Amino acid sequence: MSGIGPEVTAAALALPTLRKALVPVVFGDGPTLERFPVFRRYARVEPGALGRVDGPTVVEVTRLDQKDRVPGRPSRAGGRAQHAYVMTAIEAMRAGHVDALCTAPVSKEQISRAGIPFMGHTEVLAEAFGVEVMMLMDGPRVRVALATNHVPVAELPRLLTVEGLTARLKLLSRSLEPVVGRRPRIAVLGLNPHAGEGGLLGREEVEVIGPAIRKARAARVDADGPIPADGLFAQPERIRERYDAVLAMYHDQGLIPAKALDFERTVNVTLGLPVPRTSPDHGTAYAIAGKGEASCVPMVEALLKAAQLARAHARGGRRGPRRPSRGR
Repeated sequence: MSGIGPEVTAAALALPTLRKALVPVVFGDGPTLERFPVFRRYARVEPGALGRVDGPTVVEVTRLDQKDRVPGRPSRAGGRAQHAYVMTAIEAMRAGHVDALCTAPVSKEQISRAGIPFMGHTEVLAEAFGVEVMMLMDGPRVRVALATNHVPVAELPRLLTVEGLTARLKLLSRSLEPVVGRRPRIAVLGLNPHAGEGGLLGREEVEVIGPAIRKARAARVDADGPIPADGLFAQPERIRERYDAVLAMYHDQGLIPAKALDFERTVNVTLGLPVPRTSPDHGTAYAIAGKGEASCVPMVEALLKAAQLARAHARGGRRGPRRPSRGR
């Protein structure tokens, strides 16, 4: 409501490219969405009346007071509303009403200030579906997955285990196979500088990462490493030639190069869910909300990726979309 989410979503869904790629089902605040001409043409339903739709639809989850939906001025009611949109979309996923989910940015701070513990979409989705999930930054030059998500760096040695990393590699390989059409080639980064220098600069590569790679290979995962992060990302033009994805050990190790290489077109993908989920890789940007300065390119890329993954899901034998895909 108060961030750039509604305006970039409206701008993206007004494009002919998006209209051909998917059938949008938009969860949000009725009065906020009414500000945009594209949404005035959509059918409107209440959350409890949503089923499989045949045309563009707005699911009116809230009707906030005007003071709680002013661009650039977040409120506690707006924080609660952001959480409500996420949870309503999750229920639509459970019910099979949508084929993919593309989330607009929300504010962890504002949701938490409203009294709702919230670490992020990824964690909420994992808990809602009771599955292990994985964050993948999917860009035009590199795909980077994360072995750990939003955790303090000091906890990494405890959180990285042979069993956990092996499971992550299997999940990454299984999730990308329908997308690339074969077993994906995965580069596994080390945790320490120079991938530990054989144990000289840390033992994680010797005792955890290396053994996990060997166990994953025994399970037919095409994994290579551990590889020093600085050496791999120093030649970004060669990464896609050699690998379909990179597994980073922690958040900043993976996200800094992914965002530096192509911020606008890199899409946040959650792997492991029964329904594909994507998101643009930016925040609510309250400082520029409502000023017409926000680019819709990241949202366009995230929506197109959601439609692509929904089709790949269908090809992989899971429940998939009737074309065009229904997303948001």
